Amino acid sequence: MEYRIEKDSMGEVKVPMGVYWGAQTQRSFENFKISTEKIPMEIIYAFAILKKAVAQANNKLGKLDERRCSIIGQVCDEILAGKLDDAFPLVVWQTGSGTQSNMNVNEVVANRGNEIAGEKLLHPNDHVNMSQSSNDTFPTAMHIAAVLETKKQLLPALERMITELARLEEENKGIVKTGRTHLQDATPITFSQEISGWRNMLQKAKGMIETSLVGVQELALGGTAVGTGLNAPKGFAEAAAEEVSKLTGELFITAENKFHALTAKDELVFAHGALKALAANLMKIANDVRWLSSGPRCGLGEIFIPENEPGSSIMPGKVNPTQCEAVTMVSVQVLANDTAVGICASQGNFELNVFMPVCIYNFLQSVRLLADGLDSFRVHCVAGIRANTEKMNENLHRSLMLVTCLNPYIGYENAAKTAKKAYIENISLKEACVSLGFLTEEKFDEVFRPENMV
Repeated sequence: MEYRIEKDSMGEVKVPMGVYWGAQTQRSFENFKISTEKIPMEIIYAFAILKKAVAQANNKLGKLDERRCSIIGQVCDEILAGKLDDAFPLVVWQTGSGTQSNMNVNEVVANRGNEIAGEKLLHPNDHVNMSQSSNDTFPTAMHIAAVLETKKQLLPALERMITELARLEEENKGIVKTGRTHLQDATPITFSQEISGWRNMLQKAKGMIETSLVGVQELALGGTAVGTGLNAPKGFAEAAAEEVSKLTGELFITAENKFHALTAKDELVFAHGALKALAANLMKIANDVRWLSSGPRCGLGEIFIPENEPGSSIMPGKVNPTQCEAVTMVSVQVLANDTAVGICASQGNFELNVFMPVCIYNFLQSVRLLADGLDSFRVHCVAGIRANTEKMNENLHRSLMLVTCLNPYIGYENAAKTAKKAYIENISLKEACVSLGFLTEEKFDEVFRPENMV
């Protein structure tokens, strides 16, 4: 491999020919060969938005000339178009401030910009990093990426699932089935009511996620090294946030207290808590679906779900609820990520949090997993759910808990005796109630109406 010599404040470094990164990126690349988890591209794209916005803010404030501002913006647009993805090789397991990833972006923008200009016009620190520090840019990129990915990927996927469940709910109106509590038979419910519970869980989760993003829309930009704003001109923080808003189409504002913005990650903890709530709800819904579809002959068997793949390498004809299993595994990972995000946020030492790369890595993984998991579950399972009305009706009329409707006529104690007799002797509730002398056959038929119990 051929190399070129790059310089930074520590001296000379050999950098492979043909790459846009420079000395500081190369040092990190060589010093942190830890696992395979790369800094998410969502963070790199957020940095591109940030660097373009900052260049425009510096230009408006008279700090950066028009030509440099324009070329920085041009390179950032190339990054956002995915043309320079290979220029960002660094792993998550690096400095906890994300300094090396900030410098990776600075070097790529400067070197590619100089290539466009045909001269050494841009310096990674003096121009691309003007009015900034890694300590305020990395948390800013975290917030930009978290907001954009949640709003553009997760919330639409969530809305699509809510719409699908609303369709399923409408389609199954009027179908009465056995309700269950504690995994035991309970009083009747309609299948549409059961589905409405699933739908409302997701609607509530959507509202919580939207509420949680308000704090994440505050940006640390302008705090520079420790929150004092050293080397940033007056009005820079507000101008930069305004430019980020213009570029993204989302409202971002400058954080009121930059000391808090640099060292705390509580907004991301709060937002990920809403993701955790969604994961918990998806776990419950997927488990309900696989319980209700269990069988096909020796389980509940009250619904049919799509048969997508053979389920066994040894048992012919077996089909498993694989989409339910996938989405519950997604939920487990998101629940685990929530622990990581919370621990990361607790590691703000004095003026800076030093667990930022792993914090945002877990946050963005949760967003991706939930968005993809929702779409997969919806398309390959939920959209194909069909009620097994014959089995639902059979289970309904075999349920001993229908005896609850007799309480107003024979009292709780006598109703309990009826249910126990029916269970022990394996006879119907009607036979038990009449034989115990609590009601006549005619009166029992008059008051025993499962369809009226919902």
